[in-house]
Amino acid sequence: MDLQPIRKPQNIRGRVTRALRAAIISGEMTPGVVYSAPSLAQRLEVSATPVREAMLDLSKEGLVEMVRNKGFRVTEVNEQYLDEITQLRLLIEPPVVRDGVDSIPNEDFPILRQAAQEIVDQATAHDLVEYTEADKRFHLLLLGYAGNRRILKLVEELRDQARLVGLSALADRGELAESAREHLAIVDAAENRDAVLVHQLMIGHIEQTRSVWAGRPPVYSAHG
Repeated sequence: MDLQPIRKPQNIRGRVTRALRAAIISGEMTPGVVYSAPSLAQRLEVSATPVREAMLDLSKEGLVEMVRNKGFRVTEVNEQYLDEITQLRLLIEPPVVRDGVDSIPNEDFPILRQAAQEIVDQATAHDLVEYTEADKRFHLLLLGYAGNRRILKLVEELRDQARLVGLSALADRGELAESAREHLAIVDAAENRDAVLVHQLMIGHIEQTRSVWAGRPPVYSAHG
């Protein structure tokens, strides 16, 4: 696990929470493994107190569970759980993004393209934590044009509850950057105001993400 030190002193608890959440979601922290607060604190170069506080916050999100007198265990997720998350994302994200295409101001497309490019850059650099964060920012930014804060919150929770456990293998095979470029294709379609294509690309992207989780083709499809 390659957790980066927390350099800035402001809001240590929030920064530690963000770093640990990203490490869990990206798969850098392994499900089922028990991690102690002191060992994580040493990696992050902070004291154990903000790590314990952060892990308690993450336990409320269901990402970790407390192990008495030992530390925290990253919660394991099974195939059915991931299929359910994928099905929910397919039901929500593609139609919401499609319907919001016409609401995107022309001047926002450079911002969206930069956000999509950031995902590609982090994939190329094999920085899985930053890749995960950039990917999340892009999708929430795109969904935001629908103007529904409840959907944003729900999708954010769904993404946090999943583990992108296949990212490391994808990066090792040199395929992560190629997958990341799907976001640029979505921006292209949105800028052309092609809502139908945006919808199709979003479906394909989410299904591909599910296949990464499992290391196999997706078992759920919105097409059939």
